[in-house]
Amino acid sequence: MQEVTRRKFIATASLATGFALAVQPISAEAITTDAKGLVAGAVKIPVKDGEIPAYRAAPATGENFPIVLVIQEIFGVHEHIKDITRRFAHLGYLAIAPELFVRQGDVSKLSSIDEIRPIVAKVPDAQVLSDLDATVNWAKKSAKGNGNKLGITGFCWGGRITWLYAAHNPHVKAGVAWYGRLVGDATELQPKYPIDIASALTVPILGLYGGKDTGIPVDTVEQMRDRLKSSSSKSEIIVYPDAPHAFFADYRPSYREKEAKEGWKHLLAWFKEHGV
Repeated sequence: MQEVTRRKFIATASLATGFALAVQPISAEAITTDAKGLVAGAVKIPVKDGEIPAYRAAPATGENFPIVLVIQEIFGVHEHIKDITRRFAHLGYLAIAPELFVRQGDVSKLSSIDEIRPIVAKVPDAQVLSDLDATVNWAKKSAKGNGNKLGITGFCWGGRITWLYAAHNPHVKAGVAWYGRLVGDATELQPKYPIDIASALTVPILGLYGGKDTGIPVDTVEQMRDRLKSSSSKSEIIVYPDAPHAFFADYRPSYREKEAKEGWKHLLAWFKEHGV
């Protein structure tokens, strides 16, 4: 793709409307958080090669808000991810979910995960980390965000990125990774996995995992837990024995209300403990 075309594409790209097609039908348990008292909606984040869209939510009044980066699942920044940002905003945070697949394609319009995976596989980690740096800069300069109180949380694909971004940016105060893959084969675009950076990690990360996650074997979670012991980060991992993958995703059949609510409480306590 020529650079001019790419810049134009990025500048004109927009966020998904509603839920991703690949996760239809939507569960009746899906949580809807209103935007009353908030500033919430789409924004554009300046990046190295143009702009990327993002969804941000923050209190309508005040300033110097603690910043939370909300990192998408494989399905992109659809309604569930937007709702999570609004949940944070009602608690006094500036929460931002940048669309990190936008250069590679609009995954929200695809109807199966088998169509989505090849697109996501083309997303370089270096691009993602750079876009998140740009998002943090935008939050500090343009959205009343406090860069000294920076947190990150991500789900599934975003759970892996949460670990990696914490290793990339030591200014992150704390992170919470929800069932992000920990071990994998290195590629040119994805050269490292969380287990590769665990020993050198300095940022405290809380990992939330399901004991019945068929895609993330418990033995890999234990490997990660063991590797973290040699780091200075004081990171922790909680495994919910009966929870499957995506147990926080209230719009999907995988949702487990008890574990989701417990995990959310742990997240808020973790952020508070570590100054976010």
